[in-house]
Amino acid sequence: MFLFTVTKPGLRQAGALALCAVCLVGTVTAAVHLAGKSVTANAAVETGIETTQDIATYFTGYGFDVDLSTAAVDKVKIPKKWDDSFTAFNQVVGESGLSLADYKGKTVEKWTALCPKLSDGESDTYCVLLVYKAKAVGAYLLAKPSGEVTGLVTAAKASADAAALEDPAAETSAGLEEESLYPTE
Repeated sequence: MFLFTVTKPGLRQAGALALCAVCLVGTVTAAVHLAGKSVTANAAVETGIETTQDIATYFTGYGFDVDLSTAAVDKVKIPKKWDDSFTAFNQVVGESGLSLADYKGKTVEKWTALCPKLSDGESDTYCVLLVYKAKAVGAYLLAKPSGEVTGLVTAAKASADAAALEDPAAETSAGLEEESLYPTE
């Protein structure tokens, strides 16, 4: 039989040693659990798409204003098997930095809202955002009644080019302002 005597200083040392052991085990467990799951320091915080205001904010980022009074939402299913036309459609969606490839066979929300700036009396253009579990997975512009689909980047560039053609004086005056910043001899 063994006899073990513990004094107060010895008890404190044993408690500190046990606490250090628990911390070490917790650190090792966390390191093993998180191994391979790195997060970049400058990763953008993505907010969820849950309201029509979120839709408006999304499209405003591309330079399109939407009429929220025309906003509508439907459920659509992304096909499991893609033909050439759907593959081309996914390329148009890809202009916004999104892809539908990971959502084959899934049902998504299709949010639509009128884009008054791109609409005229003959045809209307709608901003369309596909959302899966409050995450934007696809975005494009849809012209009605023609059904033409346009990528956001292409449409934004065309809109900027059209604005430059309508007001060439703004471009010229901006150029003069830049030139006037430099001293002339």
